[in-house]
Amino acid sequence: QRQLVEAGGGLVQPGGSLRLSCATSGLPWKRDAIGWFRQLPGKGRESVSCIMPTGTTVTYTDSVKGRFTITRDNAKNTVYLKMNSLGPEDTAVYYCAATGSYCSAYVSDYDLWGQGTQVTVSS
Repeated sequence: QRQLVEAGGGLVQPGGSLRLSCATSGLPWKRDAIGWFRQLPGKGRESVSCIMPTGTTVTYTDSVKGRFTITRDNAKNTVYLKMNSLGPEDTAVYYCAATGSYCSAYVSDYDLWGQGTQVTVSS
């Protein structure tokens, strides 16, 4: 069965950067749009970013625009989320997920999820 695995989370100082990765060892996912979601403490899971199968179209939620960059390397079956200028408000568990050919901001549209990786931004 296809699985997604996130990596790259950890503790970072305010203003710092992290790069998260989402990889699958299963079937290639070049046909799938891949989304990044996060769940803040006491909050539901929310969309952060999404990238289309070709990588030419990307989306970001307003709170991360200009700070986060999503990319994908289909040859490596890996999607990345580069996060710059991190603040405490970015502290969350970050998840990647696969959907169909079109990006969506809705959790219910994704049919495959990773286990999540914790990002903590603190001084």
